[in-house]
Amino acid sequence: MALLPILEFPDPRLRTVAKPVTEVDDKIRKLVDDMFDTMYDAPGIGLAASQVNVHKRVVVIDVSEDKSQPMVFINPEIEVLDAELCEYDEGCLSVPGFYETVVRPGHIRVRALDRDGIPFEIDPQGVLAVCIQHELDHLNGKLFVDHISPFKRTRIRAKLEKKHKAEAR
Repeated sequence: MALLPILEFPDPRLRTVAKPVTEVDDKIRKLVDDMFDTMYDAPGIGLAASQVNVHKRVVVIDVSEDKSQPMVFINPEIEVLDAELCEYDEGCLSVPGFYETVVRPGHIRVRALDRDGIPFEIDPQGVLAVCIQHELDHLNGKLFVDHISPFKRTRIRAKLEKKHKAEAR
């Protein structure tokens, strides 16, 4: 297993739209394992392959407190089941140190392939539904900062650019 470098906003590679996985093979399963290692080490509750500069439609999530419920979503698709919107404070491994309130549907249906390429469907609510939508945004070249005001997004961008410049010295 390997820890993968996580791209940070405003890296333009985070805007790349991920391509569907055509075959779930050992290479994809290794990517999944490395993504879990990276996500748990960060630490986070979700990670999209786009965040580690692999532009394939792969997401790993574990919203449990004890890291006991790892979930893999390959080529995920969502459908909104309830139009009621929920507010959650979201953070992101690609936008470290920042949390903002984002409004998203609170109940969705997800269809995807698991780590063995077997199709499955779930109807999550609450934090899992929000986390899945957040990670799917990554696969579509979006970040949670795209859901907040331009003023806040610009402020976060400036602070992270300053941090990146200081780290490069």
